[in-house]
Amino acid sequence: MPAMAAERITRDDVAHVARLARLALDDDELDTFTGQLAAVLDHAADVEALDVADVPPMTHPYPLANVLRPDVVSGTVDVDEVLAAAPAAEDQRFRVPPILGEAP
Repeated sequence: MPAMAAERITRDDVAHVARLARLALDDDELDTFTGQLAAVLDHAADVEALDVADVPPMTHPYPLANVLRPDVVSGTVDVDEVLAAAPAAEDQRFRVPPILGEAP
């Protein structure tokens, strides 16, 4: 384990977080997770150390534009025609089987 990581997180820290999360970790898992979390913290420190003063903030790395079609009113289908094609219709609505044990 790198020296920086050892200073950042200890096996006891990992055990404490595991207890808070109600995780039962054995000794091998504590050792594994301590190393993994230390590596994550080291990477976070590397990112934090970057000089980004001259980098403009952005919300996305690529310029994006919504691709929308024009909202054009067009002809509609007659309700009776649609209901005539349905397997079952009742009172100008589609008839479907009841769900979740509901009575019809």
